[in-house]
Amino acid sequence: MLDAQTLVITVVFGLVIVCIALGVADMTLLALLGLCVLTVGGQLTHTDVFNAAKASSGSLALLFGGMVVARVLAPTGVFENLGTRFLILTGGSGRRFLLLLTALTSVVCAILPNATAVILIAPIVIQVCEELDADFAGPLILTAIISNAAGLLTLVGDPATFLVGQAAGLSFLRYLQKISAGGLLSILIVIPLMPWLFGALWKTRRDLSPELRPKPIARPGFCLLTLGALAIMVFLFLVGEFLPVTIIPPSAAIIGASLALLALHISRYEPTEAVFRDIDWRTLLFIFCMMCFVEEITKTGLMSGLSRALYAAWGDHILEAALVLLVSIGLLSGFLANIPVVAAAILLAKGYLVMAKVVPELALGFGYADWPPASLPIFAGMMFGGTLGGNVTLIGSSATLVAVGISASYGKPVPFVSFMRYGIPIAGCQLAVSALYVWLLSLFVAP
Repeated sequence: MLDAQTLVITVVFGLVIVCIALGVADMTLLALLGLCVLTVGGQLTHTDVFNAAKASSGSLALLFGGMVVARVLAPTGVFENLGTRFLILTGGSGRRFLLLLTALTSVVCAILPNATAVILIAPIVIQVCEELDADFAGPLILTAIISNAAGLLTLVGDPATFLVGQAAGLSFLRYLQKISAGGLLSILIVIPLMPWLFGALWKTRRDLSPELRPKPIARPGFCLLTLGALAIMVFLFLVGEFLPVTIIPPSAAIIGASLALLALHISRYEPTEAVFRDIDWRTLLFIFCMMCFVEEITKTGLMSGLSRALYAAWGDHILEAALVLLVSIGLLSGFLANIPVVAAAILLAKGYLVMAKVVPELALGFGYADWPPASLPIFAGMMFGGTLGGNVTLIGSSATLVAVGISASYGKPVPFVSFMRYGIPIAGCQLAVSALYVWLLSLFVAP
C-alpha cells in the first residue's frame, strides 16, 4: 500500500498531466503549480530542487546552447536563403519536400541536439509550406518526430539519449558503433507511413516561378563568425572527450553559445539582451519542473521497488528485461516527458543490473563506467524507449515542445489529440523496429 507521501506526489503529478492533456492552462504554469502544492505540503525541499538541477544540467545546457546559436543566426537571413534553395530542390512536389525534409533533419540532428535542429529547420519548413499552399503544422510535427529518431544517430542528438549514454559510459565513437544503426532504422520506418499520415501534402504539386532566387545573406561576415561558433561546438562534440582537458557535450554547447554571443557583441548587429529575451525559457523551465517531479517520485522508493519487480519477473534474462524497459519507458515518455522519465529509469535499470549480478553494487553510484557488454541491451532499450516514446504526444520531448510552440507562434496551435494522430502510429512502428534492433544487439553486437 502507498504511504501518504507517495500518494500525494502521485496524485499531484497525475493531475498535472491530465490538466496538460485537457489544455486547462499553459503546461509550464500547470507544472509550476504542481510543484507549489508539493512545496506547501512539505514533499518538495530545497535539496530535491538542487538534485533535480544537478540531474538536468547536462540536458538543459545542450538545449540552451543550441537555442542561443540558432537565435543569433536568425537575423542574418541564412534561414530564408536556405529555405528558398530548399524550395527549389523540391520542384514544387509535396512528396519530394517530405523526403528532403526527412534527410535534412536527420543530417542536422546527427551533429546538433534535436530541439536545436527543430529551431533551425522550422523557418525553412514554414517558408516552403507557404509557397506550396500547405498547412505547416503537420510538417513541423514531422520535423520534431524525425529529429527525435535522428537524435539516436549520435550521442549528442537528443538529451534523453545523452543521459543514458553518459550513464552507460559510452564514448561518442563507441555509441556510433553500437547504437547509431538503430536510429537509422527508426528514421527509415517513417517513410512508408508518409502517404497515409500526410496524404494531401504527399500529393501536392505546385509550379514554381522560374525567377525564384535565394535572397542574399545580410551581414555575411557576421554570419560566417556565427557559423564558425557553430562549427567549433560541433567539433568539440566530436573530439572533446579526447582533448587534454575533457570537454563533454553540454560544455561544448555552452562554449559554442558563448562564442556566438561574442560574435554578436563584436559586430554590434543587435544587443545580446535581445537574444536572451527570445530564448524558449518556457520549454527549459517545463523540463526542469518535470525533473523535480521525477526527483520526488524517486525519493519515494518507487524506482527501487520497480527494479525488484523487474528482477522478480525476468531474473537474469537481460534481453527480455531490455524489451520490457523499451516498451514501458516508451509509453511513459510519451505522457510524462522523456528526459525526466529516462533520468528515473536509469536508477531502475542500474538496480536491476545489480540484482542480476551483472555489475557490483558500486554501479549504483554516479560516474560508474565499468559496464560489461552484457548490460548494453538494457541501456539501448532505455535509449530507444525514451527517445522514440517522446514522439507519442506533444509534451513527450523537448523537440516536440519546441515544434508545437513554433507552430502556435505562427498562428497554428496544435491540440494535444491532433498531435497524437501522428505520434501514436509513428512511435508504435519505431518502437517495434527498435525492439528488433535490441534483439540483434543482444545477439551480435553486445558481446
